[in-house]
Amino acid sequence: MTDWTAGYVADIGYTFGYYQELNPLRVKLAFLNAGLVCPEMGAACELGYGQGLSANLHAAASLTQWHGTDFNPSQAGFAQELANVCGSDAKLYDESFADFAKRTDLPDFDYIGIHGIWSWISDENRACMVDFIRSKLKVGGVLYISYNTLPGWAAFAPMRHLMTKHAEIIGAEGTGIVSRINGALDFTEKLLATNPIYVLANPQIAERINKIKEHSRHYLAHEYFNRDWLPMHFATMADCLEPAKVSYACSAHYLDHIEAVNLTTDQQMFLKEIPDTMFRESVRDFMVNQQFRRDYWVKGPRRLSALGQAEALRQQKVILVAHRPDASLKVTGSLGEATMSEEVYNPILDLLADHKPKTIGQIEQALKDNGIVFAQITQAMVVLTGAGHLAAVQDEGVISKTKKCTDKLNAHLINKARGGSDISYLVSPVIGGGIAVGRFQQLFLLAMSQGKKKPADWAEMVWQILSAQGQKIVKEGKTLETAEENLVELSGQAAAFAEKQLPVLKALQIA
Repeated sequence: MTDWTAGYVADIGYTFGYYQELNPLRVKLAFLNAGLVCPEMGAACELGYGQGLSANLHAAASLTQWHGTDFNPSQAGFAQELANVCGSDAKLYDESFADFAKRTDLPDFDYIGIHGIWSWISDENRACMVDFIRSKLKVGGVLYISYNTLPGWAAFAPMRHLMTKHAEIIGAEGTGIVSRINGALDFTEKLLATNPIYVLANPQIAERINKIKEHSRHYLAHEYFNRDWLPMHFATMADCLEPAKVSYACSAHYLDHIEAVNLTTDQQMFLKEIPDTMFRESVRDFMVNQQFRRDYWVKGPRRLSALGQAEALRQQKVILVAHRPDASLKVTGSLGEATMSEEVYNPILDLLADHKPKTIGQIEQALKDNGIVFAQITQAMVVLTGAGHLAAVQDEGVISKTKKCTDKLNAHLINKARGGSDISYLVSPVIGGGIAVGRFQQLFLLAMSQGKKKPADWAEMVWQILSAQGQKIVKEGKTLETAEENLVELSGQAAAFAEKQLPVLKALQIA
């Protein structure tokens, strides 16, 4: 490793992930639900943006001025390519956090996002981040930060340490990080076969190792094999951020706001008896064995009156961004899977099934004869957003001003899908961010853009793209060998896309 990496894995690229929590538009509903004032997002920054997919999708689909840095020049090059393609004017650099903080051309920010990287960098870099937040986050500004958390990682931390030591000491230098990761996993498997007492005392370790083996080696390299890897308690994070003068606002993971799917009645009652908000969060992490936190912090929290909160919630506009669930809505919290009340959720989903934006106030008025009260509707908005069914909607003026930029970026990403499935997201001007769209679905959109009208024609064009590259579909672990088998599968996927996903993408002004 050369010095510029500071112990961070740099010889394998980060995954092309998109993280919706980084979308500043998502802050508002979470803040309103918590009774907090949310600032306007004029300038935003992402520290450690990886491949820059989130930063670019958010820059393309909003009028927010985006800046960011990631120390890896290969990743920065890709991020800058996307910014140039769509003309978003996002300023994305390849500087260290320390050098980036010294820039004199940065504005003060309404929003700073830090996803995951906090857990994988040195104490020195964490201190640089905190100082940056202190000096560059505006009063009233929001910090989003996610990080590996204790106690959820406590049992596995020794095993992670052993794997990285194997990669460092036993793994052959020059064979590459993927080879060293595979060697460490093989070693771990052999170790487990000897039934060490550590594993007997922590029986979940074997299951976690099996799940780890299923992940791509790109993901594992950055998640587990950096030199620095520090899960921390919520209280420790609060101590770290104290110099930045930010206060904990609420979880950015919407389902965390719904106690009934995460905590038993006894646990809820126990927490209510703890007067200190910060200590309550620490105790709650033990109850759910928290492994990964996604949190909003704010520099100078301001509370809304009950009237102000209700009025602002009624003005919040949302859209259904998934096919209307055919069966009872189920969501997964810390307690496992829970079924939502059909009496409340079915009328709401039926009303939103046309994929047209509606305010919460309009939903309330439309359902006033159903016996569904405002509190039930607002909770449903949080649940449906957390489950990925709903998203906040931007003002019409912003949508119209950003659509040219999002069209350019989507065309570029769809064209890339011809060669592979690395990027499985497109961007919507309606929701100010990205939505999952798989490779074949992107190629169906490409076929549509070339004038092909029917799903069968889309499937034929996609098969031509695949077969020209010697690629075949793998279904349920089995490769489909013949052209006929591949076309049947693609035709089925195209028909399903036309029925369920295409109406959503049209509503989101992607298709």
